[in-house]
Amino acid sequence: MLECAGNQRSKFKPQVYGEQWEDGAISQGIWEGVALRDLFSAIALSPSAQEIVFEGWDHGKDQSKGITTSFKRSLPLTKALHEDTIIALKYNNEPLTRKHGAPFRLIVPQWYGMASVKWLKSIVVTKDNFSGPYQTEDYMYYPQSDTKEGAFPVTTVNVNSIIQQPSNLSVLRLGRHTITGLAWTGSGTISKVQISFDEGKTWNNTNLSPITTTAKYCWTQWSYIWDVQQRGEYKIISKAIDTVGNIQPLEAFWNQKGYGYNACGELYVKVNS
Repeated sequence: MLECAGNQRSKFKPQVYGEQWEDGAISQGIWEGVALRDLFSAIALSPSAQEIVFEGWDHGKDQSKGITTSFKRSLPLTKALHEDTIIALKYNNEPLTRKHGAPFRLIVPQWYGMASVKWLKSIVVTKDNFSGPYQTEDYMYYPQSDTKEGAFPVTTVNVNSIIQQPSNLSVLRLGRHTITGLAWTGSGTISKVQISFDEGKTWNNTNLSPITTTAKYCWTQWSYIWDVQQRGEYKIISKAIDTVGNIQPLEAFWNQKGYGYNACGELYVKVNS
């Protein structure tokens, strides 16, 4: 699973600048390639090595310096040499397309998508901490509205969930309805998803798909049978919990650039006869 760090950015209050993603900046597939640590097993890394820098063929303008610079990101050695950090050659059993980063694309499990550099041009080991604009200026959490005080980097995907069915503002009949959704995390796996019909005062456990809870680095499908016997308007909230103990919050951590939104999923329905 890959999620853009700006997924659901449109939901931040107050609103932040940037692409106003709703729920769609996320996808999932089968990535196949060569483990980065296998590539580096043929050489002896220097004891002074600190990070590995990945450069893509794409580029953009460095607003602070007014120059064009290629997209470069680094990983600490522990993450770069993880057994499942790979140079991908295939996606869903087919050769990579240009859209997905052909001919070579980095895949970094459990981190937001910006770490999985596309259209790889070079890989460089460095003894210093890399400080390119896409590493230390962009893809940073800035918790203050008008300063860079307290900034820290965007890395691991936050625990999250969404409700897929019913859709928002649906009109339902009295009786039984199946509520379905997805949950995901960058830490461990999803252990529980709960939903509430009373603004979070009480929570009901959902059923987790056994297939998606055992698959590595995937989102988890969940469902709940709701037997509603009273007409009215309802707010439905979903909350995910992972095996590391992270709990999806009712309110997201606001930051200047709108990264890592993970407030509880919610929607509204009306129940008629």
